[in-house]
Amino acid sequence: MLVSLIERHGLALVFANVLLEEVGLPIPAVPTLIVCGALAAEGRISAAAVLGLAFLASLIGDSLRFIAGRFYGRRVLRFLCGISLSPDSCVRQTQTQFERWGGIAVVAGKFIPGLSTLAPPLAGAMRYGWARFTLLNSLGILVWAGLAIGAGMLFQAQVSAVLAWLEDLGRAAVALVLAVLCAYVAFKWWERQRLYKTLRVARITVQELRKLMDKTPKPVVVDLRAQLPGDERGSIPGAIAMKLANVREGCGSLPLDNDIVFFCDCPNEASAAAAAKGLMDLGYTRVRPLLGGLDAWIAAGYDVFHR
Repeated sequence: MLVSLIERHGLALVFANVLLEEVGLPIPAVPTLIVCGALAAEGRISAAAVLGLAFLASLIGDSLRFIAGRFYGRRVLRFLCGISLSPDSCVRQTQTQFERWGGIAVVAGKFIPGLSTLAPPLAGAMRYGWARFTLLNSLGILVWAGLAIGAGMLFQAQVSAVLAWLEDLGRAAVALVLAVLCAYVAFKWWERQRLYKTLRVARITVQELRKLMDKTPKPVVVDLRAQLPGDERGSIPGAIAMKLANVREGCGSLPLDNDIVFFCDCPNEASAAAAAKGLMDLGYTRVRPLLGGLDAWIAAGYDVFHR
């Protein structure tokens, strides 16, 4: 029953599963591709059709996110970062990978949690050319989907044994699959909350920071946000731009006895809190993340400057 159902509707299932994963739902498509690969090895379904539909669905989803990143930039990146279940998902970290790897980041994006979510919109926000993005992304999709389908064909006997076992379970198999999916989502959510717990550092409000800026010595304000082309929001006056990966390396330029305030674009100020924790480990005591980041600063009506 289960095998015949997948055999009849497998292609539609592949397209829907891949597309839903691409738009952000936590429904992994790799297991579906592996199962279809095993069925393809038995001649029950076309491997070329599975690959073609997976490629089309993924290309549609990635292209939509690329366009959203091109037109809405930081707003769509922050939204995707917020809903991602990957605890390491962050605009700044993803941009660092882009700068380090170049176009390879687009190709490898499908295999790296966090990067897979943010790579297409970040490529759009960074003004990647449409042809370049499509070429690199298409290569990444083909490798990702091809490996999953190939794994199903290679381990066809084992996959068929699992499918037969699920068929014997009958309706309980559906409950088991749903339970595994829920457990996966719950684990990723717990992993993200654990990250936030480890980064629990007392935040400073924008009002408190504004008062400090009127005193002498002035606080050192560090902007950890990804610098995107066409970003018109500016920054906090006097802020210095720094990458999270370089905070420890550049700690020599940060005064030990001054107030240091980090701000970023991450949900819960994750990158800013990580930078603060890193400096605390080095002996800094007057260092805090800015609650709400630049959005809170602008909402309070304070001036910004443009580089």
